Amino acid sequence: SIQAPKRVVLVRHGQSTWNEVGRIQGSSDFAVLTPKGEIQAETSRQMLIGDSFDACFHSPLARAKRTAEIIWAARPRPMLSVDDLREIDLYAFQGLMKNEGKQRYGDAYRKWQIDAPNFVIDGHFPVRELWVRAQNCWSRILSSQGSSILVVAHNAVNQALVATAAGLGPHYFRQLLQSNCGVTVLDFTPRFSGDGPPYTCLDRLNQTPSPPVAAGGGRKARCCLVLVCHGATESTVQRFPSSDKETMNMLGVIQSRKTAELLLDVRAGNIFSGPQPCSVSTAASIAEVQEAADCLGADCVPRYVEVQTLPELDDMNWGAWQASFSHSRLTLCLKLSESLSHLWERAGNAWKKLTLSLKDLEGTENSTAVVVAHETVLTALLAHCLDLSQAFLGSFRLDTAGVCVIDFPDGYSGKGVVRCWNYTAHLGRWAVPVTRP
Repeated sequence: SIQAPKRVVLVRHGQSTWNEVGRIQGSSDFAVLTPKGEIQAETSRQMLIGDSFDACFHSPLARAKRTAEIIWAARPRPMLSVDDLREIDLYAFQGLMKNEGKQRYGDAYRKWQIDAPNFVIDGHFPVRELWVRAQNCWSRILSSQGSSILVVAHNAVNQALVATAAGLGPHYFRQLLQSNCGVTVLDFTPRFSGDGPPYTCLDRLNQTPSPPVAAGGGRKARCCLVLVCHGATESTVQRFPSSDKETMNMLGVIQSRKTAELLLDVRAGNIFSGPQPCSVSTAASIAEVQEAADCLGADCVPRYVEVQTLPELDDMNWGAWQASFSHSRLTLCLKLSESLSHLWERAGNAWKKLTLSLKDLEGTENSTAVVVAHETVLTALLAHCLDLSQAFLGSFRLDTAGVCVIDFPDGYSGKGVVRCWNYTAHLGRWAVPVTRP
């Protein structure tokens, strides 16, 4: 349990010499940062420069320690090395090139690739051991003083930290990607009773130094969904429930153009939009820029994109609402005309339609579908992707024009791998800073 809110920022180390050549690192400590890895760490430092962290925990391995030193820079407090933050222990696999792992260990290597939680080597279950270590790390991190904490570690252990914070088991390994110097932010809020584990909210996942849309990472995807929150409206700025006729304000128009520019890096086969005007307008901006790709120098031929409106992607129907001031506090009165359960069911139907639409895109150069909707609907889609329950609807935050990329390495009917959530770096000065709670 915690007594006050805490924000924890997780960062994976920059590219290492073993990352560069494709060698299995595990918890070995022979690799160091490449020049590219040093630059990535400096970019992450700039991304986090506005945050006055109260503490820094890092893995003892050289590649993570050096990344932490670059990000921590001239801050006066000492950094703290935590052994349990080391990368996953892979025993006999460590030091092998990936093709050597396939040749020497055959079935065991395949088990590591397709069923990692049950993968056994040298009498150990590495992923299960990692989950135990991650839980131990949270006890240390959340009991530290301060409200803003930096943690610099590795791909697998950062995945385990995100999953264990949300109460997810080892079978979520490889579904929550962590790229070199990717930034992940978790917010912890104490329970009203003061006892028990805190409420956890994933503010963003894997905000990378370079745009994640076409960069890939992890296993190669056969198809991909890009979820886009519509641009800002007056209700999103004021944090009031939206109207079904609400349009984007000037900030939203700028954000939608910035998002359309980001998505030039992919060829969108389809664009699906919620029926709200703000979603329709954002989708139209993306389609317009996609079809002008040749004029903009991003492609040699025009792209033709089909835009479809899906009723299932409509925002929650809030019904009648009014705001009133009472005892110097703003009170929001709602009369919901749609239940959360109905929204959840709608989102489930939408998820089935969207993944099925990828069937015809698999293996083509237009293997990406773009989905534009309200944050509530997109959060529900993410929860369905991860096979979570309705109770997780409050466990993810999404800003206006935030982007989420979901890869399908095993095809449209396989598990979705979340490459990033709430990516906003493309918005520049019009983004909510990573460090703002």
